[in-house]
Amino acid sequence: MIQPRRAAVFALLPANPLVIHLLFGQIAAMQTAVKSDFVSVADYLAAEEASDIRHEYLGGLVYAMAGETLTHNQISQNLLFHIHQNIKGGPCRVFISDIRVNFRLRDDEYYYYPDIVVTCDNRDTHPRFIRYPKLIIEVLSESTERVDRREKFFAYTSIESLEEYVLVAQSSREVTVFQRANGWRPETFAGRETTVTLNSLQLALPLEAVYEGI
Repeated sequence: MIQPRRAAVFALLPANPLVIHLLFGQIAAMQTAVKSDFVSVADYLAAEEASDIRHEYLGGLVYAMAGETLTHNQISQNLLFHIHQNIKGGPCRVFISDIRVNFRLRDDEYYYYPDIVVTCDNRDTHPRFIRYPKLIIEVLSESTERVDRREKFFAYTSIESLEEYVLVAQSSREVTVFQRANGWRPETFAGRETTVTLNSLQLALPLEAVYEGI
């Protein structure tokens, strides 16, 4: 079973959308994790619609997400800007943090909120989540790095449409790229003058651009 992003606070949630909503509303924005009894997909989606806090759904368990740092937000904005500039006018679209990726892993359903997701698939017509991502990027933090490198790596790379999974460090200028075409072996880019190559979008992205303003 995938573990929560941050193993801090655990609370039981009844599988009732109204009660879940009321409890979600009591969770402070900086509270780090909520572990629940089994919650159905329908109850999760109903509760999430009215919640002020984002929650990820992992095969029946619901986890609250903590707020971002200024550095995390700046890196995400930089990535969004440069990717958008590269893909505008084409079939691809790029989304940031509030858009979920939905997929099935074995017999379980998952809803994750990646920091950046790109889809180029015309089947992605749902207004609230992506089912056919081409590129997913997560900006690492001390509390999420293990999950992003392990649990999310194995979950995301099970999605057939995904071509690249990218991890961007906050504490150093370092980006790790995993490509399906390369058997998901990691390729690390580091250093002020280095350029990251995102083959899924045919994009060469200097690290200076990724970390602009940091």
